[in-house]
Amino acid sequence: MTSTTATDDYAYWVRIAAILSTSTAFILVVLKLYAWLVTDSSAMLASTTDSMLDLFASVMSIVILRFALAPADKEHTFGHGKAESLAGLVQASFVLGSAIILIFSGVSRVLNPQVIVHSEIAIWVTIISLVLTLLLVVFQRFVIKRTGSIIISGDALHYQSDLLLNLGVLIAIILSQGIWVHADGIFTILVALYLVFGAGQIMVNSVAQLMDSELSDEELAIIKNIVKVHEEAIGIHELRTRQSGAIKFIQFHLELDNDLSLLEAHSIGDEIELSICNALAPCEVFIHHDPSSVVTSNTQVN
Repeated sequence: MTSTTATDDYAYWVRIAAILSTSTAFILVVLKLYAWLVTDSSAMLASTTDSMLDLFASVMSIVILRFALAPADKEHTFGHGKAESLAGLVQASFVLGSAIILIFSGVSRVLNPQVIVHSEIAIWVTIISLVLTLLLVVFQRFVIKRTGSIIISGDALHYQSDLLLNLGVLIAIILSQGIWVHADGIFTILVALYLVFGAGQIMVNSVAQLMDSELSDEELAIIKNIVKVHEEAIGIHELRTRQSGAIKFIQFHLELDNDLSLLEAHSIGDEIELSICNALAPCEVFIHHDPSSVVTSNTQVN
């Protein structure tokens, strides 16, 4: 059973976050592109490049979300949630591409340092970018906590790195004014290395869902405890779980007393299914009812 309310809530917040990130990225690209053209700062070029990739990735996220949030159909009976994990991999690739560009740019500026002209423009654009990005990240953190969305987590990584990037640009511009001329390139390289690390984390999470990894130990413990506390349930075995996009898929064999009628067993299963859905929504639960006499010690789970 899937909680319709939980699924709708997930779709609403994920869409809002995707649209907001795209709008913010567009504004940042325009501002930073202007600042780079005026100042010729390597760090500002790095920031502009990163924001352009963020914009492209955010637009792609909106397109993929339309598919990932579509209901199940005849060809995809478990839904389209895996599209979100695929999007996470693509986003990570964009982050890696951005990091490589930044490394080349940073190394070039370290080898050939230059004084940044019209630094006041770059400073004000960077401060505005910091404020807009911080507001977006706070909202994205709220959405991730509420939905656990991988695709929004990927977007959030972009903009969290933008916070560091913008802060680095600000410091680099100030230091490059005769204090430390290599700061422009050094900060660019440091941010690139951070992006590489973050992209690796996104790839690991995305691959885990694509490979149907089990739910977390905490979620598995919740499922087992719900069965354990039900007074009519004897045990549970062959518990299998996975997640596709927003929806968790849970299946297991429920051990019941031999003398229960089919109707009684069905009612007990419905009660347990409802409790699990309330605890882990949105999810789908598939229960196979087993009389205790057919359950061997090898199949029981504590």
